[in-house]
Amino acid sequence: MALDADVLEQFIDQVKRLVTEKLVPNEERLVEDDDIPDEIVDDLKDLGFFGLSIPEEYGGLGLCLTDEAKIMMEFCQSSVAYRSRIGTNNGIGSQGLVIDGNEQQKQRYLPGLASGEMIASFALTEPGAGSDAASLTTSAVRDGDHYLLNGTKRFITNAPQADLFTVMARTDASTPGARGVSAFIVEADTPGITLGKKDKKMGQRGAHTSDVIFENCRIPATARIGDEGHGFKTAMKVLDRGRLHISAVCIGQAERLLKDSLNYAIERKQFGERIADFQLIQAMLADSRTEIYAARSMLLDATRRYDQAERVSEEASCCKMFASEMVGRIADRAVQIHGGAGYMADYAVERFYRDVRLFRIYEGTTQIQQLVIAKSMIRSAENS
Repeated sequence: MALDADVLEQFIDQVKRLVTEKLVPNEERLVEDDDIPDEIVDDLKDLGFFGLSIPEEYGGLGLCLTDEAKIMMEFCQSSVAYRSRIGTNNGIGSQGLVIDGNEQQKQRYLPGLASGEMIASFALTEPGAGSDAASLTTSAVRDGDHYLLNGTKRFITNAPQADLFTVMARTDASTPGARGVSAFIVEADTPGITLGKKDKKMGQRGAHTSDVIFENCRIPATARIGDEGHGFKTAMKVLDRGRLHISAVCIGQAERLLKDSLNYAIERKQFGERIADFQLIQAMLADSRTEIYAARSMLLDATRRYDQAERVSEEASCCKMFASEMVGRIADRAVQIHGGAGYMADYAVERFYRDVRLFRIYEGTTQIQQLVIAKSMIRSAENS
């Protein structure tokens, strides 16, 4: 659903106030505690952030992807950990259900996800299956009206907080690759599930990941999303939307980095002048503004196509690759503009420099996006 233009503007104004008045002032507290303050989580629930993409009939806001992207570009001008907490409920954790779940599954889980009372997590990556996700080995063996899940998932976002996992597992051991994979919705308190310790990461404190281990985890056959062997198709549908969402996150982070850099350049003096008046500093600022504009234009074109039900796998990969590489370049320039101060933890750009590095890896690495784009080009040329 596309919001009325005035309603969207009012929502975005609320988001800007939230970012300015609560999210940014609590960033250092978030880093020190390695967690989001409870009162901010409550604010996010009250504003409907956990259900941005979940249909209205299940308690969400049911936003079209274009409106969601515009909101996230504002929301993410703050620590990315805030986005991480709500992100799986709006994206990879819930969209498998939204896209391919049956009505009973939707009624049971989506309202809780939309309200934020439940946290969803997406369990695809494994110790031996990252970029090559189709090689996953977690198994789901049919046992009457149930399946037995066995295997380990790695780097699973929000696993320590999760109430629900969307799990990709191999139901047909005789079929290699994607065709033998099925999707399941698994409640976190199911016997046979254990979590590894929270991962210690380069950045993104307050956003938690861990291993999820399944040992003879018995789940009902009704927990399967869609037909057997269709799980990888579900995952790819989810990832198309997820890659566009992450692009919006990257743009928001880039906007914050540029804002901090511009303010610092105006305040900082060297040789008796503001460094903002030095042409080489101006070049870095101008290059950053241009790249943000390009990424934003790409993203909004792709989200409009998505909202019109066009196939956008190639465009989603283009956006994710460009936006994630773009924010890395801007983070590097931000540190350079700040000089020695940019290497100090007293300035936010030091933290953002580490935080944004992950965007070039998850939701498909830059190299995977290059393969997706090139193969799509080749198929188009062959079929023309």
